[in-house]
Amino acid sequence: MNTDMNGNAENAEMTQKTQKSDDEISGRIIGAAIEVQKVLGIGLLESAYASALEIEFERVGLRVEREVPIRARYRGQDIGIVYRADFVIDDQVIVEIKAIEAVTDAHRAQLLTYLRLAQLRLGLLLNFHDFSVAKGTRRVINNF
Repeated sequence: MNTDMNGNAENAEMTQKTQKSDDEISGRIIGAAIEVQKVLGIGLLESAYASALEIEFERVGLRVEREVPIRARYRGQDIGIVYRADFVIDDQVIVEIKAIEAVTDAHRAQLLTYLRLAQLRLGLLLNFHDFSVAKGTRRVINNF
């Protein structure tokens, strides 16, 4: 039986039951992005897609936080807020959105850094310039 950081097996088991699987949550996120792109099309600014995604995430029952501040430490000292995640979904997944010609390795590396700082496992990089947005989605895993 798993235990949480305080050794509480019951709380750890409950957390596992309430947390969605990576596949389930990423499927719902990508489905929401497809719906947004279907309605809005290609060629808009990231901010337009972000506003629509927030509405769609809530519509499909995801718990969404937007522009989430992430803090960092350097040599044991707090250096403050180092970036704001476009979205954190269900306290599990960072979603970063782009509306650019091509997602690069640098974008994926940046998302991995965000995941490490936030101590989260899964990140999705959605590029609304690609048709379909599902084709332009990159999944990034933080193996801690």
